[in-house]
Amino acid sequence: MAEGLVPQSRVWAVGALCRAVADALDARFNPVTVQGEIGSFSRAGSGHCYFSLKDGQGQLRCAMFRRAASLLDFDVRDGDLVEVRGRLAVYEPRGDLQLVVESMRRAGQGTLFEQFLQRKAKLEAEGLFDAARKRPLPVFPRRVGLVTSRGAAALHDVVTAMRRRAPHVEVLLAPASVQGAQAPAELIAGLQALQQLDPLPDAILVVRGGGSIEDLWAFNDEQLARAIVASRVPVVVGVGHETDFTIADFCADLRAPTPTAAAELVAPSRDGWLQGLDALEEALLDALQGRLDRLAQRLDTAAARLGRPSSLAARQQAVLAQWHQRLQRATTASVHQAQRRFDGVAARWAAAAPASLRGRADRLERAALRLQLLDPAVVLQRGYAWLADSRGRTITRTAQLHPGDGVRATLADGSATLQVTAVQQGTSSDVSPGNPS
Repeated sequence: MAEGLVPQSRVWAVGALCRAVADALDARFNPVTVQGEIGSFSRAGSGHCYFSLKDGQGQLRCAMFRRAASLLDFDVRDGDLVEVRGRLAVYEPRGDLQLVVESMRRAGQGTLFEQFLQRKAKLEAEGLFDAARKRPLPVFPRRVGLVTSRGAAALHDVVTAMRRRAPHVEVLLAPASVQGAQAPAELIAGLQALQQLDPLPDAILVVRGGGSIEDLWAFNDEQLARAIVASRVPVVVGVGHETDFTIADFCADLRAPTPTAAAELVAPSRDGWLQGLDALEEALLDALQGRLDRLAQRLDTAAARLGRPSSLAARQQAVLAQWHQRLQRATTASVHQAQRRFDGVAARWAAAAPASLRGRADRLERAALRLQLLDPAVVLQRGYAWLADSRGRTITRTAQLHPGDGVRATLADGSATLQVTAVQQGTSSDVSPGNPS
């Protein structure tokens, strides 16, 4: 370098320097895991989360985008101690250093969480979580067992919900610790004690409030999981908050997000069932009334078609009279036609052989006279009557008659309906006028 020349330092553009710093951070640190306390946590409408991680020595801005935030299995609150994994970057518009978080878990839960995953995989492989083996809850429970701590808020929540929704259901408490080393054994003992009752409860609730993974660890116990599966009655587990999951949840016949929800699931609202019964009663009454209305309409229609019985009988009598008149006219016309034929034959025979046919003509004339005397109309005019039963069959013998029978008598100028009052063999029947049938 020539004497007297000053070296020129590089002049950076702001954006270029930010990018260079970001590249250096990425090469030197990423990916990075950081432990700290949550501060200023907020969730935007887009689903992205923004917060800071801090400890006694410093503070770091953090951003967790929607995809990663959707994988969180706990509710994040200010003051939580967490471990996050992500990538350091520079937010170039402001030149701020920030950590883009890709995953988050509560600090100190790493070992427990690994145990949880291993135990879950083992029991799932054995079929303890299979949906096919899980039993439905009873529709109308009368007795419900409850396993929880006497001092737990979950006890109050369950009892309050049961009294509100189904006060007729008996709640049987088997007290047990829900936290600590002794809790799994006590929970198992509570389950078994309820199954020794006679009669058995219709379902058993195992509940406790929320907490950290350490607080809920008793419900990840393998022996408790097997006791739930072996239960003689359906088991509902309601542990923690909605985002909390334990091994007991997976083994239960039904998992409830909270203790209160467990009570609501096992005991449907009595008011709801009563309203349903009222609706069914109303529908049944409507259907019955509708059927009665339809039958009444049919009855009215039939009555209108039938009319008064006397009117029906009168119409039938008129029809019979018409047929009688037709019969008389037909019989008279037949006799007259035969007479004319006979007269014509006699005249021809008389003209052809007066002497030999006169005797035959006389016989024909006498036969015609006898035939005329046999005309039913002539016979009826002499005071006789033609009797027929209700089916129109001619009555010629007393054996065809019985007291109380209706008889149709056809006379020379009409007909009458008679009723048999007595039958005497060998003499004429004693009949008296009767009402039309």
